[in-house]
Amino acid sequence: MNKKTTLIIPLLIAVSVASGILIGNLLNRNSQQGFAGFGGEKPNKISTILQLVEQGYVDSVNTASIIEKTIPEILKNLDPHSTYIPARDMQEVEEEMTGNFSGIGVQFSIMEDTVRVIEVISGGPSSKVGIMPGDRIVRVNDSIVAGVNVVNSTVLSLLRGEKNTKVEVAVVRKGYNNELEFEISRGDIPINSIDVSYMIDPETGFIKISRFANKTYKEFMEGMEKLSDAGAKKVIIDLRQNPGGSLVGVLQMVDEFLEKDEPILYTEGVNQPRKTYNASGKNTWKNFQLYVMIDEFSASASEIFAGAIQDNDRGIVIGRRSFGKGLVQEQIPLADGSALRLTVARFYTPSGRCIQSSYDNGSEDYYNNIYERFHNMEQLVADSIHFDDSLKYTTKSGRIVYGGGGIMPDFFVPVDTSGNSDYFNSIFRRGLIYSYAYSYADEHRETLSKFTRADEFDEYLDKKNVLDEFVQYAALKGIPRDNEDLKASAKIMNAQIKAYIARNIIGEEGFYPIIQKIDNSLLRAIEISKQNLLVENIRDTNSVTVARKAD
Repeated sequence: MNKKTTLIIPLLIAVSVASGILIGNLLNRNSQQGFAGFGGEKPNKISTILQLVEQGYVDSVNTASIIEKTIPEILKNLDPHSTYIPARDMQEVEEEMTGNFSGIGVQFSIMEDTVRVIEVISGGPSSKVGIMPGDRIVRVNDSIVAGVNVVNSTVLSLLRGEKNTKVEVAVVRKGYNNELEFEISRGDIPINSIDVSYMIDPETGFIKISRFANKTYKEFMEGMEKLSDAGAKKVIIDLRQNPGGSLVGVLQMVDEFLEKDEPILYTEGVNQPRKTYNASGKNTWKNFQLYVMIDEFSASASEIFAGAIQDNDRGIVIGRRSFGKGLVQEQIPLADGSALRLTVARFYTPSGRCIQSSYDNGSEDYYNNIYERFHNMEQLVADSIHFDDSLKYTTKSGRIVYGGGGIMPDFFVPVDTSGNSDYFNSIFRRGLIYSYAYSYADEHRETLSKFTRADEFDEYLDKKNVLDEFVQYAALKGIPRDNEDLKASAKIMNAQIKAYIARNIIGEEGFYPIIQKIDNSLLRAIEISKQNLLVENIRDTNSVTVARKAD
């Protein structure tokens, strides 16, 4: 199993629960006025039982608490994505979907029980008062956050708050004997959807999209303009590990690649009449060759994008079968500030595919399906995937595609297991590359801050032999050098060390171009783009056959 799997699956579960919300909100239901509880004009067993308990139970009871615990149990009998959001969680959920929150504008990491500032958002509240990357936050207002086993959620709760409220932050900074104190006014902090956009070669651009939120389209267009101005004629859009989100953003993005009236998707449910979304004809990037990357953690809106591009034969999809989340949720506000996210429809790709994976055996089996795919070797061999001929569909040009569980790429790329070793896995589990990269960047920040491009970091760090220094660092942390394993893992370790150091200084623009060298799937996408292989060249066969030829 890929070592990242156990880290990503919980995040995927959490975000995919929310990913259908804005799709449902577009379906114009009449239930947006909210309601108070289980009761209504027509009595039912649940409301009757609650009333009997309140009026006749031997002890006093907290009926509200009983209801809070009962609602999730009811929803478990539906589907994996119908869910209840308590009022206390609504702010965080809304921040995720709108793409901003109020805070102080820093990215931090907790290492060795210390809150370390990794990045300060340009123009944000912290940058305005002089907080710097490398600062150690030791106190927030009256709360000590150093040396007390503090966790991320605690730090976030202390730093976030209502806009324009003030927070006092004390930091320890290298070169200063005493703590530095700052009073910071909280402000709106954007949550970016686009991690990075850069030129891979003189004619190929790359955009990494980590989520779909309300601001995704704006960020995407800015990224595409940047690539277009740099001379790009092709673009690789990376949707790997993207769990989805807002329908608005993905519809607007697809619209920039399709001709007028070409279908994007449609939605339908027992209580929801069919609604079709077609392209408006903007097609701003019609002259770009398009390549879309997906994997087993690409879900919901990511699958809408990949499915629309594939079914319209507009671009080539590369990677591994996506997650398979094709249900639409509507968020219904309740009177106490909580909300119900109810699955109201399924979405279908232009060819008619519903890509929702089966949940007949319950939510646990549904989410564990990812583990089953690894167990069945699906991430390594495309032939291990079995398709139901009753779920066979055709694209605009007649290529065969399948529904019933995710989007199958046109070109399959197996999980890259090269470079793994017991030595590397021990280092990975301890997070030593990450902590070393931070320490190195912090110690050499003055020198490294002179660099503005990834290739400058790459060249400089190669000369410094940071891998050898890291091996000594790991030994001091209790993982002795293993020459045989080091030989097998040296390439991946060296690239990760350099990429994380660059990220600590200039952000994702430093990280991605360096990590690209060991990204097997991206390298395959680049290879395909260099062959100028268009959909027209693979229309004589179906996507599954092509995918298997690419093993």
